[in-house]
Amino acid sequence: MLLANIALFLKIIEKGSLTAAGRETGLSSTTVSERLAALEAHYGVVLLNRTTRAISLTEEGRALAEGAKSVLGEVEDLETRIRHGAQTLTGPIRVSAPSDLGRTIVSAEINRFLAEHPAISIELSLTDGYVDIVGQGFDIAVRFGTVTDSALRVRALGLRRRVLCAAPDYIARHGSPKRPVDLKRHNCLLMRFGGNLDSPWHFGAGARQQIVPVRGDRVSNDGALVHQWCLAGYGIALKSELDVAADIRAGRLVELLPEHAQPASPVQMLFPPGRAQPRRVRALAEALASAIQQSEAC
Repeated sequence: MLLANIALFLKIIEKGSLTAAGRETGLSSTTVSERLAALEAHYGVVLLNRTTRAISLTEEGRALAEGAKSVLGEVEDLETRIRHGAQTLTGPIRVSAPSDLGRTIVSAEINRFLAEHPAISIELSLTDGYVDIVGQGFDIAVRFGTVTDSALRVRALGLRRRVLCAAPDYIARHGSPKRPVDLKRHNCLLMRFGGNLDSPWHFGAGARQQIVPVRGDRVSNDGALVHQWCLAGYGIALKSELDVAADIRAGRLVELLPEHAQPASPVQMLFPPGRAQPRRVRALAEALASAIQQSEAC
């Protein structure tokens, strides 16, 4: 019963309320509340601060959430090996990825993985914004840039450039910038990461770095939409080479100012804190890492 109550506790965190966790598990709100109270009584601490509108983790609750997922994963792995044999992978996996990368390399590898492991189910959440991996219950998150949360487990997948690019149609109508400063006269397709607009754009490094404030008539928090706008000839975009390499090779996009490229930034795979991941998560992580690392650059 203790393990079942811990699993319910994690479901409450994932869904954001006792009521939503009850709907997901088929339990009444009263039963969910009673089982949470029993879990808190077992440990002798308060795990969740609860108001009529929201819940939040106490320090003890956060510690339990961080450790419990790996423990439950190990128990589930043991059950799988006993019931289905050592080679069978079963169960759900929740993955978060940037919108553009998620629609291409990540989703393609997930399709291949599911064909090989039909007893697995995968939920893929696409966003270019901040993700609370522990609070939202993700097993794997793929992200560009440096990780600021030191509690997360990180696997480096290499470095990738951000590529300045535009469609041939846009270049035919508006010309190609010769220097970074020329971008001030062009329509630039901008990303918003959380509350931060991706402007100005930085080129080069060190003493040779150039910082160019750019503007445009389209801004989105969805990298895949910015990619579509760029392909449609609406303007110039600054994209990861992972997202646009195939388009550049096929001539659908043209790389601009390659001699002024931005410094490469890391691509990383993130995991919740804990001692061990279920075998199914480890297997998918290996598959995704291999697919991303082997993807061709421009």
